[in-house]
Amino acid sequence: MAASKVSVETLKALDPLASLSEVRLNELAQLCLVESAGRGVDPFHQRPIAGQSVYVVRGELALVYGRGSSELIFGGSAEARRPLGKGRAFTSARAVTDLELVRIDDDLLDIMLTWDQVAMQEQSGAKPPEARPASGADWSVMSGLFGINNLRFSAFSELPPAHIDELLRRFERIETKAGDVIIREGAEGDYYYLVESGRCQVERRVGGVSMMLAELKSGDTFGEEALVAEARRNATVTMKTDGSVLRLAKQDFDALLREPLLHAINMEQAAQKVLAGAQWIDVRYPSEYQYDRLPGARNIPLSEIRNAFGALEMDEEYIIYCQSGRRSSAAAFLLAQRGYHVYLLEGGLWGGDRLP
Repeated sequence: MAASKVSVETLKALDPLASLSEVRLNELAQLCLVESAGRGVDPFHQRPIAGQSVYVVRGELALVYGRGSSELIFGGSAEARRPLGKGRAFTSARAVTDLELVRIDDDLLDIMLTWDQVAMQEQSGAKPPEARPASGADWSVMSGLFGINNLRFSAFSELPPAHIDELLRRFERIETKAGDVIIREGAEGDYYYLVESGRCQVERRVGGVSMMLAELKSGDTFGEEALVAEARRNATVTMKTDGSVLRLAKQDFDALLREPLLHAINMEQAAQKVLAGAQWIDVRYPSEYQYDRLPGARNIPLSEIRNAFGALEMDEEYIIYCQSGRRSSAAAFLLAQRGYHVYLLEGGLWGGDRLP
C-alpha cells in the first residue's frame, strides 16, 4: 500500500479539519499521509483504523455494518467528509475501485482541535473584557509554543484541558529591543518566560568571564530552573534582536505548569519502578555522587541536564533524585518539558528510607 503527502486543500474538505486555522492545516499536512489501496482489497486488514481518523479522498469504498446493512462511500461526497467508523462501527470494508485514504492519529488531532478552539476563543471577543487575555499574543499563528511538537512533547502536553484557557489568559506579553536583559544571573526567580518572536542569548559568568551557553528562538522557554528549584537565576538572558517575550508569574507557573508536570513518588514506589526497568538519575555534583549514590544510578548534574536532551532514550522511564529534592525538581521539570517519562523522588535522599 503506497503512501504520499497530503495537500492542505484536501484537508480543508474534511470535518472537523476544515475548522482549523491555515497555519495548523499546513502543519498537519506534514504529519499525515495519503494512502493508496487497490480495487477489491480490505484497506484495513493489515492496518486497522483504531485510534485514527480515516477519510476516503478518492475512489469508492463499500462498508458493511451489523445486521447486513451496507453503505458506499465516494471520495468527495458529503459522507466522505466525515471520518470512517466514528459513531457507527463497520464490520468489514472493500475497495470497489482504487482508493486514496487519509489517516490522522486521533490523539494528535484532538490536541490540535483543543488548542485551536481555545486560542480562537481567546482571540475573539467572545469573553467579557475582564476574562480576555492581557498578553495580546496571537496564539493561533505562533510557530513556537503553538507548534504541534511543543503541544505533544513539551510541558504543555501534560496540561489538564481545564488549565489551557487559564494559561493563555495569564501570560503577559512584553515588547523587547535588542540588548534588553530579560533575566540577570543571581536575581530572584519571579517569572517563567517564552520567546514569542526574536532571538535571545543565554550567558553565565565562569571564573569572572561571561560564557555564551545557548541561543533561544521563538517557542523556546527559559527561567524555569530558578522557579522549580526555588533558587536564584543561574544565567543572564539578553535579547539579540528586537522581539517579544511572554511571561508567566511564579504563582501561575506553579499552579498551571509545575504541578501537572512533576510526578513525585516515594522510595518504595521508585524501587518498584527500578525493578521494572526504570533508571535512577542522580543530578548532584560528581563529588556528591561518588560517595553517596543509589545502586545503578547514572550521574548527570543539574548544570549539564540540558546536554542530555537527545541522548536519553525517549521510551525509557527515569527517576530523578538529589539530596533534598530541590535540584531534582528542576531537572525533572526540564526533562518532562521535552517529553521524557520522568518521576521525582519525593524529598530526595533526605526525605525517606534508603534502599538497602
